Amino acid sequence: MTKQSSIHFEMSERKVLLRLFDVLSIGLSLYGFSYFSGFDYIKIDETHWRWLVVLAIYIMGFGTVFELYDLKKSSKIETVTSAIILTTSITVLVYLLTPYYTPILPEKRIQILYFYLAILLPLFIWRLAYITFIASPRFYKRALLVGEVSSIEAIVLSLKKADPNYQVIGFINCEEEKEEPIIFKGITEYEANKIHQIIVDENISEVVMASYSSETISSLLYVDLITLLERGYPIREYTQVYEEMSYRVPVQFIGKDFYKYFPFSRNNKNKLYLAYRRTFDLLLSVFGIMCSLLVLPFIVIGNIIGNRGPLLYSQVRVGKNGKPFKIFKFRSMVTNAEAGGAVWAQKNDARVTAFGRFLRTTRLDELPQLINIIKGDMSIIGPRPERPMFVNELSQVIPFYHTRHIVKPGLTGWAQVKARYGSSIDDSLVKLEYDLFYIKHRSFLMDFNIIVKTFSTVIFFRGQ
Repeated sequence: MTKQSSIHFEMSERKVLLRLFDVLSIGLSLYGFSYFSGFDYIKIDETHWRWLVVLAIYIMGFGTVFELYDLKKSSKIETVTSAIILTTSITVLVYLLTPYYTPILPEKRIQILYFYLAILLPLFIWRLAYITFIASPRFYKRALLVGEVSSIEAIVLSLKKADPNYQVIGFINCEEEKEEPIIFKGITEYEANKIHQIIVDENISEVVMASYSSETISSLLYVDLITLLERGYPIREYTQVYEEMSYRVPVQFIGKDFYKYFPFSRNNKNKLYLAYRRTFDLLLSVFGIMCSLLVLPFIVIGNIIGNRGPLLYSQVRVGKNGKPFKIFKFRSMVTNAEAGGAVWAQKNDARVTAFGRFLRTTRLDELPQLINIIKGDMSIIGPRPERPMFVNELSQVIPFYHTRHIVKPGLTGWAQVKARYGSSIDDSLVKLEYDLFYIKHRSFLMDFNIIVKTFSTVIFFRGQ
């Protein structure tokens, strides 16, 4: 069997490609401006190369905050345009305001406009080229699923949602033979004994195993898979593929071999990492409380006018190892919001006051939890703490739900920057998948990533 050559980019490769060509296109543009015109604010040569390094750091830093490197947004010109404009505008502003690291302001102010255009235009042109060529179907990764038909449709939908550039061409059903073939929209069922020919004819990039039990795989198919593996053909397990693409642990597809999927981060027991976390929590909490004092008068006035009731409220939440603690927040709902009993908070909840909605979208309602962090009940980063009654309810229907309690709950977290507000059991399942991914992979770099993405959440008023 010979496989046709194909080109496709992994998600990590696409992100590197975006960052690399962002910097390269801007560098070439600035060089061209300075070479062919009187533009001399920033010269790209061996003497002033440090200026370009600072500019590259600003571009990638603010680009991350404004989601310029979000692959879903980057695949559509209408969604990436706003990110380009915001990134360029803030980058130019900060670059001009940091003359110690950047050139002195030009005498001719028109050069500031040239500088702005020399960044905006190449970014826009390069991203348009990326959408036209790299994000086009010719670079899609083509996969063949092998698994039980009962889970195929859900798996296909989840993979498509995680990465639009990942295309499931068809599947091989491992369950007992049926009288009629199974039909899914846009997905073809193939016969197991033709797997080698399918790979050649359909230009398959990899085979994805989506079987709950290896016992369902026939001996003939098993031999074919071993042969493919021995020839160096990529065969991967579904949960591994899904986790790499979605940054979530798919708990609903994990069977009795659950222990294989939870090799949690060594940093969960790393004393140096934990010491850094505690130091970081204390320093940032003290700084946050000092900053909170500046906005506290406005919050008090807003509460008097808009909420007309107590400023603070507290609730019992579940912390590390299932230990309950009392959480503090600025009140955002009407008084006696749960007079009829505890209920899920919903998006656009009628109980939330107008001022309370402002507090939620800006995340200002969470500021009192800095006290919880100083006390040691919480951390800056971790799974959001849930109420005991909801924990009991969710743990009955969602597998591994209590696993999120092996670390301290956080003020912000991976689920908070990646998922929508949890207002149902389905939403809680998605958030749990993100929480488990964080517990499994948490590190210095991932913590920094969450902090940066939290700024994006606040800037775009996504808090709820």
